[in-house]
Amino acid sequence: MKQGFSNLRFLAAILAAKLSIVILRLFRSGGTSLPGKLALKLYPEILDRLSGLFRVTMITGTNGKTTTSRIVANMMEQNRMRVVTNKSGANLSSGITTTLISALTLGGKPRVTHALLETDEAAFRTLAPRLKPETVIVTNFFHDQLDRFGDLHTTLDKVREGISKIPEAVLILNADDSLCASLGRNVPNKIIYFGMGEGVYPETGANINNDVAFCMQCNSRYEYTSVTFGHLGHFSCPSCGFGRPHTHVECSSILSYDNLGSNVEISGPDMRIIVKLALPGLYNIYNALAGASFGIVAGLDEKEIATALSGFESGFGRMETIHTNDRELKMILVKNPTGFNQVLRFLLTQERPCVIALAINDKLADGTDVSWLWDVDFEVLTLMSDRIRAFYVSGTRAEDMAVRLKYAGIPPDMIMMEKEYSQLISKALQKAEARESCYILPTYTAMMDIRRILKRRFGLKEFWK
Repeated sequence: MKQGFSNLRFLAAILAAKLSIVILRLFRSGGTSLPGKLALKLYPEILDRLSGLFRVTMITGTNGKTTTSRIVANMMEQNRMRVVTNKSGANLSSGITTTLISALTLGGKPRVTHALLETDEAAFRTLAPRLKPETVIVTNFFHDQLDRFGDLHTTLDKVREGISKIPEAVLILNADDSLCASLGRNVPNKIIYFGMGEGVYPETGANINNDVAFCMQCNSRYEYTSVTFGHLGHFSCPSCGFGRPHTHVECSSILSYDNLGSNVEISGPDMRIIVKLALPGLYNIYNALAGASFGIVAGLDEKEIATALSGFESGFGRMETIHTNDRELKMILVKNPTGFNQVLRFLLTQERPCVIALAINDKLADGTDVSWLWDVDFEVLTLMSDRIRAFYVSGTRAEDMAVRLKYAGIPPDMIMMEKEYSQLISKALQKAEARESCYILPTYTAMMDIRRILKRRFGLKEFWK
């Protein structure tokens, strides 16, 4: 009797969620989180029930979750796995519940065999033991939304707690991130480490992120033989010996690197491939390495891995590109100092004149504290001032962004304020000339609002697709 009642609640929750998905998407509302909230209200144990219906892969970390998910989805397709994934980036329990229910029949039977789930770092602690993943990819740890996540080591500890409850899962970890690499110490899980080879980066530096400059084990300062960005690199502690672990998958050479992408050599167990990545930036090379590591775990051969890496498309807002009137508009999500600095480094590779628009919001999903803008190295934009036609600032904190640019050395007459997003898009495109680019750099809620306008104007796919 009790089991029968539980089944009825399960089916009722599925029916209610599916109906709400249909209604919300009829009104172009996305339906990525509310249906899951409704299902969890009707049947709080639904995630535990759903996890037994799919073979689950989880991806968490500060930066790169969405792009890595897209790459891994390509890997799965190469291996002929039928998979559902939360492409929209709705990565809390409600969004994940919606994603899994969308892959069920009305009778509660799965239409696919695998679930690939991007997961919020803070929520990973409770979601991992409920979802029971076969594989977990952790990309990196950087300061992000301090008002929500708090201290960086607090976020790390939440992920560590989640991992402690899934000893059977294969862990794919970034060896160049001392925080991420520490997750592989003293655990029973099988571990695959990925990272950049010694000295293969286009740029190196000695300025290590002070937040992670000291050893987690003994508090001595790390020594680095090479650095990519932030605190990522070949680190070691001179006191206790904790250091970068040996990698199973590594970028062994960067053959070319520009504002369009890169050609890289990736080495692994019985594998050496040369891949053309369609997205620029060192951070996207890391995302590709995480994807290649998953390919090895999934049993793909090197040809299948190379095909998947070369063929993936960017997620919405992550270097999404629109061509219009002989101009190019690119939107790149920015959400924390490390990621923003990497986007600025990418802009420095831009050879033609361009227009840059920055849309900064301070809503809950963005982080209500925007003081992090002062940790971003906007000063580097003065190095390309001769190639920037104008800066536009927008969003609820447009004034703060304008002040930050002024203090970075940008002439005030180059900074335009436009808070209405539709006008922002139009003015930025008008300012650019033929064969030039407009870059829109928004925080999360600004990205969602701007993309709705772009979707209507240019016929883009819905963000959840």
